Amino acid sequence: MKPSRVILASILFIALLAVPAYAKPIIIKFSHVVAVNTPKGQATEYFKKLVEERSGGNIKVEVYPNASLYDDTIALEALSMNACQMAAPSFSKFTSFVPQLQLFDLPFLFNDANHLHNVLQGEVGKKLLGMVAKRGLIGLAYWDNGFKQLSANKPLLEPADAKRLKFRIMPSKVIEAQFKALGGAPQVLPFSEVYSALRQGVVDAAENPLSNFFSKKFYEVQSDLTLSNHGYLGYMVVTNKIFWKKLSDQQREIVSGAIAEATEYGNKLAMEMDSRYLEDVKRAGTTVHELSAEQRLAWKEELKSIYPEFYDVIGKDLIEQALATGK
Repeated sequence: MKPSRVILASILFIALLAVPAYAKPIIIKFSHVVAVNTPKGQATEYFKKLVEERSGGNIKVEVYPNASLYDDTIALEALSMNACQMAAPSFSKFTSFVPQLQLFDLPFLFNDANHLHNVLQGEVGKKLLGMVAKRGLIGLAYWDNGFKQLSANKPLLEPADAKRLKFRIMPSKVIEAQFKALGGAPQVLPFSEVYSALRQGVVDAAENPLSNFFSKKFYEVQSDLTLSNHGYLGYMVVTNKIFWKKLSDQQREIVSGAIAEATEYGNKLAMEMDSRYLEDVKRAGTTVHELSAEQRLAWKEELKSIYPEFYDVIGKDLIEQALATGK
């Protein structure tokens, strides 16, 4: 081989060694705990589609639904070590290090969905997204699962109707205070045990979005459902700083743009599915009650009494700012 060919071959060999560093696709492991056919599951699949198309396959998204990779608690630890790159846990999973996210557990804080989304997309929402940075995370967006409704084996139309009822709750000081203020007895139970607890009378009542109420067949063990819309159940989509810093500006733009579109897609789907689930619940035989404006105001006035208990934890200014956004 002539010297020039030797040099050329050497250069080609070195170039080939360098190619994998550039050609190997970036992998995003996206862990979540719900089924694919839920709003969060569908939003994740839509995000995957957009990212892979817009990156020309240079970024691959591996989606792990149904806690097939991690449950949400472990996912946050995995994220901080870059063992996975994205997750969308419920707010309650962040409150140990961002207690301000308990804002969304406050009952009757939001007048309607427009008020909620104005808060999420406004200054309050941006502040809360930024607070996860203390754990090495980057908050990217909020995804909806809908408002919570009250269920029992009797109508819950006035605050006094909740007195002495045993309510299943998820771990939350705010939700515990909420039902105590009504004269109820809150009991923390894992979600997987709620159906049997309601059937056996271990608890009398619960709060759930319509999707949970119908998909878990709570209509079989609860005769009445009140459309209270008293609290919000949502998710925060997060990545980690280790992964984010490795992306180029163009790659960050692709991911951020896809998240924005997937958020709009998933939140719209959540609203549409809520409407479908409501009809499903009615067909299943549960009596559905809609609160009048006067009844809703009575619940709101009764439960606003717990807000001062959480001024120090959540921040009085944050609560007042969220309230003012709806005026």
